[in-house]
Amino acid sequence: MNQVWTDVDEYFSTKLHPDDPVMEDVLKANAEADLPAIDVAPNQGKLLFLLAKMKGAKSILEIGTLGGYSSIWLARALPEDGHLTTLEYEPKHAEVAEKNIQKAGLADKISVLVGPALDTLPTLSKKFDFIFIDADKPNNPNYLKRALDLAEPGAVIIGDNVVREGEVMEESSGDPSIIGVREFIQLLADDPRIDSTGIQTVGSKGYDGFAIGVVKG
Repeated sequence: MNQVWTDVDEYFSTKLHPDDPVMEDVLKANAEADLPAIDVAPNQGKLLFLLAKMKGAKSILEIGTLGGYSSIWLARALPEDGHLTTLEYEPKHAEVAEKNIQKAGLADKISVLVGPALDTLPTLSKKFDFIFIDADKPNNPNYLKRALDLAEPGAVIIGDNVVREGEVMEESSGDPSIIGVREFIQLLADDPRIDSTGIQTVGSKGYDGFAIGVVKG
């Protein structure tokens, strides 16, 4: 089935995505820098772009930059006066991301903050209307708590990789990533400030999914 999922992704990308040398160069640069190949798939990047467009996002927070692939997709959705702040733990990843962002012509729209996100998040004073969480999964619940504090009423919050090949169902799992995702989902269920759901996905990245919520006014 994995090959079928990949072929369908390729079909949609061929039909619905114009040639995009910038994004292809980003993935190439990430691979040449030996960054882990855990970027969102192209159609998932386009989905983030469309969701941010539909929201009319002007102030985006991203937790987990990697090489800047999803950062660039999201920043493309911003209006002229919009801005994206992205947080990255690894200095090497941040360096690659900044080069990719510069080449994409978006250096004026994206700020990369380097360091543990739980250290940099408390330094942020502005509010955000779109937040994408895609970093180390054990800290997902901590990131969500901070995100909720930084979110404007009506903000969209998306958490990536929440299905984990179905392992999210394993209540007795000792995997820190599974534990973090399950606590993240439970927090979404329990916190009255946000209305959310989960979506399973299949494709070139395998079997996974995301959680999406809207902060109540």
